[in-house]
Amino acid sequence: MPKDFSRNQRVSDQIQRDLSELIRKEIKDPRIGMVTISEVEVAGDLAIAKVYFTVLGGSQEQNLQSGEILNKAAGYLRSLLGKGMKIRTVPQLKFLYDNSFENASQISDLIDKARASDADIDDDEL
Repeated sequence: MPKDFSRNQRVSDQIQRDLSELIRKEIKDPRIGMVTISEVEVAGDLAIAKVYFTVLGGSQEQNLQSGEILNKAAGYLRSLLGKGMKIRTVPQLKFLYDNSFENASQISDLIDKARASDADIDDDEL
């Protein structure tokens, strides 16, 4: 029976779950804020994992600072991942800020403004 998900997808999901827990428990830097791992993309050869994160209520400066802190702690987090995962080599971690939530919020605001202006035009025609 074939598996529903590829090996890379299963490794990505495991890394996402484990990293979320490790960052919460192991990284004690107060500058980092509330970090959420939104997605992990693992390369085909499992050498590199791009880890996309967001910071709850973070400003642009805090987002950049959190990215720097996470990238500096990437080796430490990778070693902790290696202790918990059952794979031969743990991918090198690269943390990237995920701005898709901000983009979605801006698009939603634009749609709301367009609907409001359409409603104003409809009211004027009556």
